[in-house]
Amino acid sequence: MLVTGGVRSGKSTHAETLMAGAAEVVYVAPGPSPDVEGDPDWAARVALHRSRRPASWRTVEGTDVASALGGAGAVMVDCLGTWVTSVIDEESAWERSSDDLHALVQARLDVVLAAAASHPGRIVWVTNEVGMGLVPEHRSGRIFRDLLGTVNQRVAASSEAVHLVVAGRVLEL
Repeated sequence: MLVTGGVRSGKSTHAETLMAGAAEVVYVAPGPSPDVEGDPDWAARVALHRSRRPASWRTVEGTDVASALGGAGAVMVDCLGTWVTSVIDEESAWERSSDDLHALVQARLDVVLAAAASHPGRIVWVTNEVGMGLVPEHRSGRIFRDLLGTVNQRVAASSEAVHLVVAGRVLEL
């Protein structure tokens, strides 16, 4: 299942409710470390997400989402936007050509989706909807929007359902 929506729309909270009743949940946090120097807002956001998670959930941090899908049980990946950013950051690739960035992200996504296809449990992906806003002024913003839009389409195509969350309300697409 893919859960998408705007920033602060309630998509993570909704995704967490979809995990209710799962005996084992792996929460994959593929974004930057909460200890990113000089970013107290990011640290606060990570702390809020951590405080909502049940103690029984196992958290995996980092961009190797495919490995996190290697076990049994339910998996929640929150979120694909931070995953895309982290993949590019790991490679220090923001200055590469758009084609190179697309190839990098798509190759990594191929591995993730192959692992997802063989995962025996439920997977809930969380992502930001990026196709409804203005065209970003900066190159990195435009590239991110385009990359995440493509990632979202591929994950949606491989998901049994897609939920759009707007202002805390859920629409099944």
